[in-house]
Amino acid sequence: MSNSNYFENTIIITVGDESGVGPEIILKALASNQIPQNIKIKIVGSKRNLIDTYKSLKLIGIKKIANPDELDIENIEVPKIDNANMRTNCGNSSFIYLKKAIEIVKSKKNAALVTGPICKKSWALAGHNYSGQTELLAESCNTKNAGMLFTAKSPITGWRFNTLLTTTHIPLHEISKNLTENKDLIISKLNLLYQFSKQFKNPPTLRVAGLNPHAGEEGILGLEEKNFIETYLKIWSANNPEVKLEGPVSPDSCWISSVKAWKENKSYGHDGILAMYHDQGLIPMKIIAYNYSVNTTIGLPIIRTSPDHGTGFDIFHKGIAQCQSILEAIKTANELCTKSRLFNAH
Repeated sequence: MSNSNYFENTIIITVGDESGVGPEIILKALASNQIPQNIKIKIVGSKRNLIDTYKSLKLIGIKKIANPDELDIENIEVPKIDNANMRTNCGNSSFIYLKKAIEIVKSKKNAALVTGPICKKSWALAGHNYSGQTELLAESCNTKNAGMLFTAKSPITGWRFNTLLTTTHIPLHEISKNLTENKDLIISKLNLLYQFSKQFKNPPTLRVAGLNPHAGEEGILGLEEKNFIETYLKIWSANNPEVKLEGPVSPDSCWISSVKAWKENKSYGHDGILAMYHDQGLIPMKIIAYNYSVNTTIGLPIIRTSPDHGTGFDIFHKGIAQCQSILEAIKTANELCTKSRLFNAH
């Protein structure tokens, strides 16, 4: 193409756990008219499984679905490791698909990774002891400061909604200890959030949620804010005076401006919010953005996005799985890939 603003990006998609909705939503998404025109797509997984999924969905009347015979597939047929347990086999396969996809993305320029949903328990059954795909990605890319960020672009206003998690897949009772013992954690996550958010608005406005109800109420409802969170925010602000940083903000009101910015034109929303823990950030993200929410791992040398939902074992091959989230993951991966190329960062 003669248009100098046209870039062809490669999007590598893993099918995830094949006993879930991953293959279904991928085939539905690739039949959609929402797929960007400037990308090449390669799927990593079992072609046989994709064909079986295609046939199964066709039999129950699903018409708008991509034919695997017309797709570029990195075909991997993983031998069974446990004849009596499909979950173990599917966990092992999804792990191997992701490892191969990481290898492919790292070898290509202008490429990004979109990962289908996996089951952490199935990984564990297969002997792969990671708390999620994020952790395997960080290890594979030799990255210590990776971040689990959820992003969504409002189809109503065009505003981009970003929430980064300070802590990720850890039990609730360990959060305070994790924050206290990792002295640089909040500052390092704010650095990641800043770098991501300024791709869309520079300088961005950032907000940090408190850990406790009412952000501790000056120590009455918890001491974490008073003892160290406020101190870290002051240190970070002093080092980044161009950024407006608010917090710690009471968690019950931290995302109110996000609701308005998502629904109402000309409403103000923060460009990035730092949540202290997994559910604190994910609950408002999923309620506000719903199917438009995308999980992206930031801080890696590669771009990775994922639909913001699980495997959907209960609706396997029923034809009712929605594909909007993986469509948004593909579109976001493409946008981030193009931005990285424009800024000579990838």
